[in-house]
Order: sequence, then C-alpha cells, then structure tokens
Amino acid sequence: MGEPFSERRDASKAGLPLRARKLDMAAHAAWLYYIAGNTQEEIAAKLNVSRQAAQRLVALAVSEKLIKFRLDHPLSECIALAEALRDKFGLSLCEVVPTDAGSGETFNGISVCAATHLEAYLIAKTPIILAFSSGRTLRAMVEQIPSMNQPQHKIVSIIGNMSHYGLAGRHEVVMHLSDRVGSQAYPVPTPVVATSIEEREVLQTQRSFLAVKTLAEQAKATFVGISHIAWNAPLHQNGFINDDEVTELIELGAAGEIAGWAYDHYGVLLQQGTNSRVASVPLEQPAQRLIIGVAGGVKKAEAILAALRGKLITGLITDEAGAQAILAKI
Repeated sequence: MGEPFSERRDASKAGLPLRARKLDMAAHAAWLYYIAGNTQEEIAAKLNVSRQAAQRLVALAVSEKLIKFRLDHPLSECIALAEALRDKFGLSLCEVVPTDAGSGETFNGISVCAATHLEAYLIAKTPIILAFSSGRTLRAMVEQIPSMNQPQHKIVSIIGNMSHYGLAGRHEVVMHLSDRVGSQAYPVPTPVVATSIEEREVLQTQRSFLAVKTLAEQAKATFVGISHIAWNAPLHQNGFINDDEVTELIELGAAGEIAGWAYDHYGVLLQQGTNSRVASVPLEQPAQRLIIGVAGGVKKAEAILAALRGKLITGLITDEAGAQAILAKI
C-alpha cells in the first residue's frame, strides 16, 4: 500500500496543478460516497488515506460545490473508469485523468497525477526506497516534483540508461530525481540490452548490479513506464534495440515492454529475442509489490492491457482515452 495522501501543500512550490489534484481527490471521495455508496472506512482504504482525511475530502467536495444532485465535476467519468479497472484487475491503486482533446501530449495530466503520489512518498521523514524505470512520462513526472532536501531516501533504477554501444538515453529518471530532492541515487550500471547472453551474465554478477537489484526488491513502490513494441517505439527510437531486434520482437508477438522486458498479449514475458540479453533488474511475475504503471493513450492501450493481464503491474495511472480503449478490449 502507498503512503497516505498528504494534504499539506506549499502553494508557492506546488502551484495550481496540485490544487487541482486536491479537488480531484475530493471528487473521487465524493463519487465513492454519494454514488458508489461506500462507507468512509471503505473510501479511506481505496484512496489510501486515513478515515479523517476521507471525511475532509468529502467535506471539501461539498464546500467547493462539486456535489449537487449528481457529481458536478469533469472527473466523474474518469473515476468510474478507474473503479472499473481497479475491480477488473484487482489493482491496489488506479487513477484515470482526463484526456486533453486539444493536445497530443497525453502524458502531461498523467505525469501530474503520478507526481502527486510520488511526492506523498518523498515528503515522508522515515527512510524509504523508491524504484523507477525510465521514459518520457516518468521524466515529466519528475519535473512536477518541487525541490526538497530528503537525503534519507534511496532512489533506485531498475533499468540501465545506455545502448550496448554507449549511447545514453534521453529520459533518465533516477539521477534527475535525486538532484531535485537530495536523495541517494542508485542507477543500474549496465546497458538496457547486452550484446550477448554471456555479457549479460557477467554484468549481472557484478557487485554493483547485485546491490541495486537488492534495493529494488525492497522498494516501497516502483514507478514504471509501459510502451508498445513497434517500429520507432521508445525502445527502438532511443537506440536500445536495433532494427533487426525490433523486427524479431514483433514477429515473436511482443505487445509491450516494461524496463526493456518484452511480453506478449497475455502479459507473459518472452523467452526469446532481446529478453535473453536484457540487463535490467528482472520483473516479478506476478508482481507481489506495488508496481505502478504510468502510461496512457490509445496507442499504448494494448500494451497496458497485456501488462494488467500478466499481473506485471499492481497499480495504474492512465488517461481517459487509454482507460476506455483498455475496457473496450476486454
């Protein structure tokens, strides 16, 4: 389970997106209370807040006039979609944000929502371990985090940030987040995909890799990007796999990838292709910890659905268009 949602926000640092996020939480609580008929205890459990915080969120929804005879808030459809996904796949956490019809950058709202959850962990005084893959949406999430000084935390990567010939990825997360919040950073000291099985085995027996792997397995929460497998999809576009390798993955029936690990339409990790040489921290299947997929859009819907089917993730932050496309495929 995640840390309680913090109501203590520094407006000068957090800005309007976090004010809007608080109203989102209030709308969610109100929907669960007035429409879904949940008790305050049930609301607290679903939103991962205290009972008192759940009461305050419902009260805020009333004071902000979000409640009339129906929920007068644009997120009502999103909340219904999130509840449907949560119930269908038994998710510990599920958030659906509106899709901005006027913008092709659907990751903006997703990244703001994900940042709210991430910040709730980061402000904790008790030392915790947080793990991350990489990618554009997660990097955008980090950009939403205000500067702070939290040296007690450990920020751990589960994926390397370079190709086998040394080209660095553009959307590294762990070092960037560490710079913003002052936490200890533990990058994976390997390429995403090794040149051979023998090289991968050597890399993954190094003490530095084993230390990072051990920390990742102890993470309170792991935030991962989810991508489809296609020509010019992120793994290919960023140079982590070449033309022949992406073609092979497509022929093997790969539907998506998390931290470089490709899986089929049922969410089963492939035994062939680049998976035999992936040097990232291994994925757990089924996941036994809080693994939050952060991704959206119709283009990624099949990859997200497959990850849900394969229980590669136990939480999801997505957008309305992605959620609708996922549910339509079930």
